[in-house]
Amino acid sequence: MEGTICCSANYVPLSPISFLERSAVVYRDRSSIVYGDHVNFTWAETRDRCLKLASSLASRFQISRGDVVAVLAPNIPEMYELHFAVPMAGAVLCTLNIRHNSTMISTLLKHSASKLIFVDYQFLEVARGAIKIMSKTTPTVLPQLILIPDSGKPLPSQHPEILNYESLLATGNLDFKIKTPDDECDPIALNYTSGTTSSPKGVVYSHRGAYLNSLSAVLLNEMPSMSVYLWTVPMFHCNGWCMTWAVAAQGGTNVCLRAVTAKDVFKLISRHKVTHMSGAPTVLNMLVNAPVTEWVPLPGPVSVMTGGAPPPSQVVFNMEQFGFNVRHSYGLTETYGPGTICVWKPEWDALPLQTRAKIKSRQGVNHVGIEQVDVKDLVTMKPVPWDGKTIGEVMFQGNTVMSGYLKDRDATLEAFKDGWFRSGDLGVRHSDGYIELRDRSKDIIISGGENISTIEVESVLFQHPAVLEAAIVGRPDDHWGETPCAFVKVKEGCKVSGDELIAYCREKLPHYMAPRTVVFDELPKTSTGKTQKFVLREKAKAMGSLRVGGKSKL
Repeated sequence: MEGTICCSANYVPLSPISFLERSAVVYRDRSSIVYGDHVNFTWAETRDRCLKLASSLASRFQISRGDVVAVLAPNIPEMYELHFAVPMAGAVLCTLNIRHNSTMISTLLKHSASKLIFVDYQFLEVARGAIKIMSKTTPTVLPQLILIPDSGKPLPSQHPEILNYESLLATGNLDFKIKTPDDECDPIALNYTSGTTSSPKGVVYSHRGAYLNSLSAVLLNEMPSMSVYLWTVPMFHCNGWCMTWAVAAQGGTNVCLRAVTAKDVFKLISRHKVTHMSGAPTVLNMLVNAPVTEWVPLPGPVSVMTGGAPPPSQVVFNMEQFGFNVRHSYGLTETYGPGTICVWKPEWDALPLQTRAKIKSRQGVNHVGIEQVDVKDLVTMKPVPWDGKTIGEVMFQGNTVMSGYLKDRDATLEAFKDGWFRSGDLGVRHSDGYIELRDRSKDIIISGGENISTIEVESVLFQHPAVLEAAIVGRPDDHWGETPCAFVKVKEGCKVSGDELIAYCREKLPHYMAPRTVVFDELPKTSTGKTQKFVLREKAKAMGSLRVGGKSKL
């Protein structure tokens, strides 16, 4: 309109860096990070440490706008600090999965063109192995390795030749001018997908998307200022579902945890009066099935955001029996983590607990950072009826969808075909507009022309008192095409046969949906708790057809 202008007075590129700047003033003397018995930083200290580290990156290594800095570390204080220090230097943070081997790390370092890699001492040999592989195959300059010693403990003497984190930080300058983005769509992070269905892809996040998704995370978690957040979701996965920046926005306390065990989770909740945490359903399952000797009464309400895989209603039910308030979110690496939330309605409070748990296991509706989420017919691109039955693909539009896949324009265009981000997840939409996943498009089982939702069958198996974990995949069948094959891990001290589980499922499901095969085994998982179904599919395929010539194998 006439008389209006856009200038620095009324427009500043959005960036989560600003959250740290604000908290260093508003919450300057309050705890920002606690870890073990040795680390307890304030927000003022955290801001200074991040600023000095950013300064050192720029001055010592000439890190500048657009450069990629990698990190291979668990949920430790340094990992948190790097989420601010790297973008403060104008660079892009690439968090690497700590479960990857040297070969995969070398591939990702090469693809990302990382100039530096910060490595936790526990994964030093993996990183060294990766650089050794690169030295044999890559003609370009190798990334500089920087060691992260055990936080708060004396520096190790066995690796004097390697520059360490604290020494680098100490050379920094507090007068360093933060390199805020010129454009809020500039990249802030690079996250590689977990590879549950295919080879990892480099997903690029922008400052704008990270800022908006962080604030969305604050809202969907109902996180007030000075909350206490326990790190049980990996920071290397979607930047901790953007909670790294969200906690800073609210001046909360980050309780770091190197390895997640039920005993430590209960202990830290009690010790620090934790108010919020997140985790895949496998983390929830671990807590509710922990030995009684490890249980500690909750000091107050604890809100748990779960996602990464659809949580079985039985797991949600058991968590709420403990006193946890479970919030179910859904999203992908490409949506900065959570993109939907199962918003709870007061009228559901009067429903039986089992019914409430089943509703809560739905994926819900878009959060405020996502403009639209819909379930569409794959051919016509029309929305499916809101009948809870018609299956389509879940699709997203909004400001918290990735910028694209690094160095893969064709894959980016395919993902954004028809102006929507295609998730690859199949679901239905209920009459109230809430979405519920039925399966990954690659996981759906087609038996005798009937679609079988593996999630639905798994949910029934989880209700059996002897089942700790379960996953369903298709097994070849010469007659039906494929039939459900169950991989099951039994709770410690419990016994159950395959025939018993098959009969249990046949009582609760149409018979064609019940497993025809049950295999008792450990379930392979990604570092974020997702079952690696592609591994199980290969195992089922290797078993061969359940039927030969129309007759069952003996």
